[in-house]
Amino acid sequence: MQIVETLDLLRSAVGDLEPDNKLALPKLALVPTMGALHEGHLTLVREAKKMAQNVAVSIFVNPTQFGPNEDLDAYPRPRDNDIALLKKEGVDILWAPRVEEVYRKGWATRVKMTGLSDEHDGAARPGHFDGVALIVAKLFNQVQPNIALFGEKDFQQLAVIRRMAIDLDFNIEIIGVPTVRDADGLALSSRNTYLSKDERANAPALYAALQQLRTDILSGANIAKAIEKAKLSVKSSGFGAIDYISVIDAMTLHHLNIKQDAPMRIIAAAFMGKTRLIDNIGV
Repeated sequence: MQIVETLDLLRSAVGDLEPDNKLALPKLALVPTMGALHEGHLTLVREAKKMAQNVAVSIFVNPTQFGPNEDLDAYPRPRDNDIALLKKEGVDILWAPRVEEVYRKGWATRVKMTGLSDEHDGAARPGHFDGVALIVAKLFNQVQPNIALFGEKDFQQLAVIRRMAIDLDFNIEIIGVPTVRDADGLALSSRNTYLSKDERANAPALYAALQQLRTDILSGANIAKAIEKAKLSVKSSGFGAIDYISVIDAMTLHHLNIKQDAPMRIIAAAFMGKTRLIDNIGV
């Protein structure tokens, strides 16, 4: 595995990849991450290896997607462990730039997202998706992949990235990969390491509440009342502030008040102690 930290070396490494024209697979897949890798990330890598001849993984804790009171400084950065995991998976290129390599002196360009980014996490974390869109656009330009893989756990983020890729004419296929969970249902997340033992024991209640909400909706319950029931369940399980629990159209991300035949999604964000957890399931 080549570990590259400068843009010049990245371009050289990507340029040296020789496509095998005998294989009916694209040349290069990208798996963008912020590091602190877990089985969810490794699942993305394994899927990427099935879909492309070569796999690049980026590790970059992107400052532009964090708010002023969020966990940028505290975000885990176990570099040596991440490198060992990626080597074991047979990754071809690890792109691990420093902040000053990505946001160079005089940097003045931003990406402004609207529409899909307006509600839910976009409302709870102003500017977050602008930062996400900016870094992903930069990664697409830097790595020049044919396909890029993202987890469905960040469902709104996946939708925003797909929109950005269309709007900015990136000829890159965006692949969503289902959420990976622990045995008790908790969605895997690098931030799960923040949880105390008791908080970790209570955290799966969020997923359980979403499952019950789905059952209620499919049984014909009033959506607004079913959401309030879910919020009470989450609160009674040890969660604090709830940013949102919403039933949305899976394509437009708009709130739904009545059941529809088109795909729906239940999305949620809530705090367990100081740790903000997100989750979603299809309906």
